[in-house]
Order: sequence, then structure tokens, then C-alpha cells
Amino acid sequence: MPSSVTICECFARDGLQHETAPLSTADKVAVIDAFTAAGFPRIEVTSYSHPDRVPVFRDASQVLAGIRRRTGAYYKATCPNPRAVSRALADLEAGHGANELSLLVSATTSHTERNLRTTRDQQWRNVAEMVRLAGGRFRLVGVISVAMGCPFEGAVDPGGVLADVARFSELGVKLVAIGDTTGLATPMTVRHLFGRIVNELPTVTPVAHFHDSRGTGLANCMAALEVGCRYFDSAFGGVGGHPSQIQYGGGYTGNVVTEDLVNLLEAEGFETGLDRDAVMTASRLAEQVLGRQLDSMVARTGYGLLPNPLTSRSATHV
Repeated sequence: MPSSVTICECFARDGLQHETAPLSTADKVAVIDAFTAAGFPRIEVTSYSHPDRVPVFRDASQVLAGIRRRTGAYYKATCPNPRAVSRALADLEAGHGANELSLLVSATTSHTERNLRTTRDQQWRNVAEMVRLAGGRFRLVGVISVAMGCPFEGAVDPGGVLADVARFSELGVKLVAIGDTTGLATPMTVRHLFGRIVNELPTVTPVAHFHDSRGTGLANCMAALEVGCRYFDSAFGGVGGHPSQIQYGGGYTGNVVTEDLVNLLEAEGFETGLDRDAVMTASRLAEQVLGRQLDSMVARTGYGLLPNPLTSRSATHV
């Protein structure tokens, strides 16, 4: 049997944070419900960022209350600080909370100061407090931004990223997203870093979170796949990046395109568990609610061929 992969759909959070025009709560709920119908096992729903700083998520609680949920799926909210976890707990107590939370750090000092408005030491103290507050009531995901290169400091030491991954693990956070925030990674650097994580920290599950700023997103996904990564983040139409109020990254910072990633992985013989027709329905809805054509190639041309079971090399994947 082919290996399986897990894709987290990030349109509704990492995607929408880059949008300058507001999207209604009803439209957010509609697209998230379409993602659920397509079978995504993980969906990034919203963020508990400060509503004045990232106003697109001012309706986080209303969105979580409005969506339909599938048993066994994870619905994730991003938490930059302990106050955000307190809000997540309040929504959980109210019966409509997320069941997965992202806890954020940055791999460099400069990005930490600009994106999180604190120091790295203080953010790690914040993360420890967030884990304590969560109290085992959510699945926790560590997120390391600019892990593959920083727009302010340039190259990032892979050893430092490994240390951050290990620090999450010591706090009991075993699912860790490695963020290529502005698309500086290459297949070679991805193989090196993800290979080290897989080999040196075997109790951690790395998540490949790549941006396609320089056209290498899908190639980087394949590089991570080759060294054993099976968890990926992507967004319909390639939308997303940093919050629209933050200026860095040289312009386009969009995520890996979900439609194109699904097509590539399944053509390579991997099982995504997704309904391909429902994926395309969600793709059309994502374009509809944003009012423009997005960046998916597959949305324009359709899916490619699935592997022939007699010739597929999927049996050799590990």
C-alpha cells in the first residue's frame, strides 16, 4: 500500500491573514465547511491574535461556533501568547473551542521582535506558560517561523532550529511545524534540516510549512518527503503569508498551493485521504469568496494521472 500523508489546510488562518479586504464570518464558515467535506484531517481555522493587530480574526470565536465538525478531525487555532490560550479555553468551555492549538516562536531574534513583539527568551517563557495553561486539553503544535532563512538575518543555523524543536519536545509538544516563512529554502537545505530532525529527534513529528515565494515550494515538499516527513501545511490557491500590516519578505509570500500539492502527492502514489472532487469544489469556493483567480495550476488544468498500480514506485517509499 502507498504511504499516507497528512495535509493541514491553512487558507482560513495563514491564508486570510495576508488579505487586506475583510471576509465575512459566514464566508469563513462556508470555506471551512468545504474543507471538512473534502476530508482534510487538520484545518487551521483561525487565530487568537490581538484583534486590533490582526483584525481579520476579530471573529475567531464566532467562526469556531459556526463551523460543522467531523469526528476525528483537528480544528486548529493559533496562539501567540498566554492570553490567546485563555481565550481558547473560554471557547472550549463554551462548547465550540478548537481542539488543536499552535504555539509560536521564531528562529531568529529580529523576526521575534518584529512579529511577536518580544524577545526569544520571553517568548519561550510564554510558550511554557501556554503549555501549562492548556493543561492537556488540546493537541499542541509548535511552530518555528523563519526556520529556513530570515529576511532580516539571512541564513539560519540548522543546529539552532534543532535545539528549538528539542525544546518543544521537552515541553511535551511533539508535533512541530518548520516554517519557511518567506520561501528561502531549497531542496538541499530541506533535506539536511528535516533529515536531522527525523534522525536525531525521532519522537517528534515534523510538519513541512513552506511558502512558495521563490517557486520552490512543491520541490521543497518533495525533498521533505524523501527524508521521511509525512505532515504538510498548504493553502488553497497559495494564499497567505505574514499579516498584511507587516512588511517583509520582498513581496509575494504565498503558501504552497493545496490543489497542486494534492495532485503531486497522489500522482506519486501517496494517499492523502481527500475527496478530489470535493477538493476542487472547495477550490472554486475559495476563489469565489476572495473574488479573484488564485494561483493554483491544477484549478486551471485539472488533475494529472494517478499512478498505475503495476508500475508505481510507491511501494518503495518509506
